[in-house]
Parts: sequence; structure tokens; C-alpha cells
Amino acid sequence: MPVRELPLVPDPAAGTSCTGVDAGLSAEEAERSATLLKAVADPVRLRLLSAIRATPAGEACVCDLTALVGLAQPTVSHHLKVLVGAGLLERERRGTWAWFRVVPERLADARATLA
Repeated sequence: MPVRELPLVPDPAAGTSCTGVDAGLSAEEAERSATLLKAVADPVRLRLLSAIRATPAGEACVCDLTALVGLAQPTVSHHLKVLVGAGLLERERRGTWAWFRVVPERLADARATLA
């Protein structure tokens, strides 16, 4: 069988590249996905998200979440703020307490990012 020589440098005129990689995520998509992944890359935030999602009503008061994770209310509020900032949770004020519910579409985004 004859030996065929391969070019060492891609030929731009031929429209070829050395890797054949497509464009993948746009810069905007990558930034949005990174924000999402950073938000869930913390064990406390994962527990909070999971606990809220598991409630029968699909929502929870911050007053109930502090005991769950064993942290002070300001620390839990910080973690919840990160999750809200990433679009994973919605926040609603009721009297003196804040209630949080999961945004299902954003969870779908997280699944799609990792798929």
C-alpha cells in the first residue's frame, strides 16, 4: 500500500482546519453557563436547591432553611442570593420573611449544559 503524505499545516484555501472543532458555545452562552455552574458548585447551595425543590409546595422560607443546613441566617441568605442571581431560584417577600422557589427552566439549562 503506498504511503500518503499529510499536510502539516491546514490549508485555509481548502476550508479545512486541523481539529474539525465546531464553534461550541458562544461567549455569552459560556458566561451564562459558568454563572450557573459556579452557583451550584457549593455543597450548601446544592442542599438548599435540593431541599426547596423537594418541598410539596415547591417553595421554602429562609427561616426553615437555616436549621436545615445548620448555618446562620445571613450565611444562608448569601447562598440563596447567589442562587437567585444565577436564575435558579425566585425570591418573594412575605411579611418579614423571604420565600424561595425553583425556576424549572433554569434547572433544565443546567442539565443541558452538562449533557
